[in-house]
Amino acid sequence: MATINLGAIKFNWKGAYNSGTSYAVDDVVSSGGNSYVCIQAHSNQAVGNATAYWNIMSSAGTNGTDGTDLTSTLTTQGDIVYRDGSGLARLGYGTAGQVLKTGGSGANPSWTTMSSDVVLVSESASTSGTTLNFSDIFSSTYKYYQVTFGIYHSTSAYPKLNFLSSGTSALTANSYSTSSIDWGHAHGNTSSHYGPTLRNTSDVFGKLHPDQVGITSGRRSFFNLWFYEPNDANISPIVKFEHNGYSDNTWVEPSVGNIVYNTGGTAYTGFKIYDSAGNTINVSNFKCYGYK
Repeated sequence: MATINLGAIKFNWKGAYNSGTSYAVDDVVSSGGNSYVCIQAHSNQAVGNATAYWNIMSSAGTNGTDGTDLTSTLTTQGDIVYRDGSGLARLGYGTAGQVLKTGGSGANPSWTTMSSDVVLVSESASTSGTTLNFSDIFSSTYKYYQVTFGIYHSTSAYPKLNFLSSGTSALTANSYSTSSIDWGHAHGNTSSHYGPTLRNTSDVFGKLHPDQVGITSGRRSFFNLWFYEPNDANISPIVKFEHNGYSDNTWVEPSVGNIVYNTGGTAYTGFKIYDSAGNTINVSNFKCYGYK
């Protein structure tokens, strides 16, 4: 009856090949990144593929081209590897702010700079106070700015606006004019209509609401403001506003208008809003977008 050596029914790892070591069948060694299995007992027989003593088990790839070792391909922090027309290739790190762009089928990827024609340049969490300064949000980078926000009044009043020349320094000469159109308001099943109005001619503020009585306590108002080339000192500061307000789902009051500061062209970098009676204004969801 045949005798079986249970300990030999497996490959035996012997580490790196050594010409001075005697090897038995199924011994496995490494050499040059490859691994070889012994098929005939021997000593001092060089490793190789399909020889009388060795068969190759696994072959090392070419470093840097097939994924076995990329240290020679990726040389700098931020590099990435991709497949070009012939093998693996390195795409060096891009510049700050760039994103990876595909060229489609048959093309290599590349870094690219995203268009900055429209950018969110400022936003703030809910803000509350008697005077709210949105300082230094305008610059020469963009020609036009769109600002959106909501207002909640706890007292009957209307919001006023001043342009800020820098920081919290306001343009407060007696030179603001506000013109607006109230499209009317609806309350329950009744409605009324107001036509064009001219408000606050030669005043120290612009009025962000066409109705003389302002926004009643408990109402919410939503504003969309457009500022035109605020950093151009050759253009008088001007802002167009769109307003819509409601209260308890019963009052609806849309309006549009603009505010002009008539004392020559003055560059400005922001604006402030405040209450007509010095009461607290609550602003939420403030966002400012720049347009080139």
